[in-house]
Order: sequence, then C-alpha cells, then structure tokens
Amino acid sequence: MKHSYLTEDHEIFRKSLRKFLEKEAVPHYEKWEEERLIPRSFWEKMGEQGFLCPDLDEEFGGSGVDWGFGVIINEELERVGSGLIGFGLHSDITVPYLSTYGTEEQKRRWLPACTTGERITAIAMTEPGTGSDLANIKTTATLDGDHYVLNGQKTFITNGIHADLIIVACKTDPNAVPKHKGVSLIVVERDAPGFSRGRKLKKLGLHCQDTAELIFEDCRVPKENLLGEEGKGFTYLMEKLQQERLVVAICAQAASEDMLADTIEYVKSREAFGKSVSQFQNTQFKIAEMATEIKMGRAFLDQLIANHMAGENVVTEVSMAKWRLTETARKISTECMQLHGGYGYMEEYKIARRYRDIPVASIYAGTNEIMKKIIAKNLGL
Repeated sequence: MKHSYLTEDHEIFRKSLRKFLEKEAVPHYEKWEEERLIPRSFWEKMGEQGFLCPDLDEEFGGSGVDWGFGVIINEELERVGSGLIGFGLHSDITVPYLSTYGTEEQKRRWLPACTTGERITAIAMTEPGTGSDLANIKTTATLDGDHYVLNGQKTFITNGIHADLIIVACKTDPNAVPKHKGVSLIVVERDAPGFSRGRKLKKLGLHCQDTAELIFEDCRVPKENLLGEEGKGFTYLMEKLQQERLVVAICAQAASEDMLADTIEYVKSREAFGKSVSQFQNTQFKIAEMATEIKMGRAFLDQLIANHMAGENVVTEVSMAKWRLTETARKISTECMQLHGGYGYMEEYKIARRYRDIPVASIYAGTNEIMKKIIAKNLGL
C-alpha cells in the first residue's frame, strides 16, 4: 500500500538507501554486534551519501527535503537491525533541537559537521536516580563569569561513546517553583574540561549501539552554548518528544514487518512431519493474526506520520502509537521465535537478536506506562 506522504522521489531514495545498506551495513552488522560498537567510518559513509539529517536546510549541509525521507531512513536502518537506532536519534531527535532552538551562530558552528558524520550527537536527560521524571533531574549548571559549571551524572545515553556534541538537560535554577522552570539545555562539546565518559554499558540487546554513562565534574562550558533560553529546557523537551516517540513507533512497526517477512520465509522452507511448517493450521492462524495486527498498525502510523509532517499536534495519538506498536513488536518477536522452533534461539537467526533488542523500546523515550498517563490526561481523566 502506497503511503500517503510518500512520492516517487521518496521511493527512488529508498532503493538507493537499501542498496547502500546491503553493501555497507548488512555484511558487517554481526561484527559490529560482537565488537559492541558501530565504527565512525560508517557514520561518515552515511554522511557522504546524504543519509544524515536530510531535512536540514541546504545552508547548513542538509538537502532541505521533507521529513518523509527521515521516515524512510529510520525504517531501512531498522530492517538491518535495531542497534542502528543511534542514527535516528542523531538526525531526528538531537539535531532538531539545534536547528530549532539554536542561534544562527550555533547552527553555523555545529550543524554542517552533523550532516557529514564528522560530528555525532547525543541528548542527556536520564540520570542514575531519575528516569521519566525530568523535572527532578539533579545535574546542575551554575553561571561563573563567561562559563557554566556543570556537575552531575547521566546514564543510558545513546551515542554516549561516540558523541562529539551532547545536549545536557540540567538545573540552572535548582530552587525554581515549579521545578520544571529551572531546567535548561546546555550543549557540551567533546573536549570540555571536566567532562568524561564512564562505562560503555553492557546491555541485554542493542549490542552494537554504544550506550554510556556521562560524568560532569566542574565541567566548564562557554555560556554561548546555552540552547535557547534559561529555564525553557523542559518546554523544549516536551515540544520535541512528539517526534522522538514517533521515531520509536516507526522503528517498532518496521521491526514487526521485518520479523513477519522473515518468519513467513522460514516456515515455508522448514519441514516437519513430511510437510512445510507453513501448511499447519496453527502456523497459518498465527501468521494471519500477526499480519492483520501489523497491517492495522501500519494504517494508523501512516496517517499519524502525515499529520505530524503537516505540523499538527498529535501528542495523544503518538503516545498511543508508541506504546501499542512497541508492545506489538514485543509480542511479534515472541510469536515469530516460537514459529522458528529451536532454531529461533540460535544467534545465527535474526529473530534471536530481535527477541533481545525489541523489549527496551517500551522503556526509552518515556515508558509505555507514561504514554498511558498522557493519553488518559488528554482524554480528560
């Protein structure tokens, strides 16, 4: 089914991207998983081909295209493996903060290298003692002459090892009432004195995606690195969470579609009791159920993407999509592994990796429980 927001140019772009990934990512993905890191050289190759931040204005190194191209990039990367989520975080989550709230000087200083892969970004919200409750973060930034001095720790930071630019959510006014009015966003660069990286975290899944702890000990950052206005950080975060959560939903949907396609191919080729597994009624019913649920999810998601691209406020619907499509993907991974039988538990089969990678999507970008709270609140409850 043709997506309402896609044109022939988008489909040509998809074919080009898929061909690139089949050559530059698919053959190396298992090695990246083993090494627990995607090499910076692949980031640079993505940038050379125009696959990073394509919706940025041309004056900042982008192609000035619509966000439909970003949707395609997220879908195709997800089909290779969930460990590539750092690219979506860079292009569609972190960089938009810079392009939206940055000054002209900041944008000219930072954005061009973000499109080439020379500069990798991250956003640091989560702390060891604070997850979804952003108003209660403990990291502080105190103005000292021409610099902010940051103190605190962040954890579970995607792109944390590679990141050259990190947008840090911190308290510039710890005594603000209400608390969220004390939150600001400050951009910390790789070589900032007092900034260091802690552990590269070992995770159940997403092995090639570098996730790290970040430490700020009297970290001095020029006051020119304040993003937007002091005290507006929480508002900025809320404004950008719609697209962040939509990216998570897009990746979950793409993962479900990919798992189903792989499983259909497997059950057709696998034989048991003298016939292919696909000929058993239970297999057919399971496949039919999953295909129906996935198709319905796609219809809802496509309309949501189109509405988002049109500039509509779809926070409630995005919250619905984020929780439902990530839960669907988790269920699909279990059903598909079961249909693979014992081989589904073997690392050589993609479904085993999917089974490990999928569950965390219901946690990051705001837990699914938070999504349900948002939905209930917006329904007037």
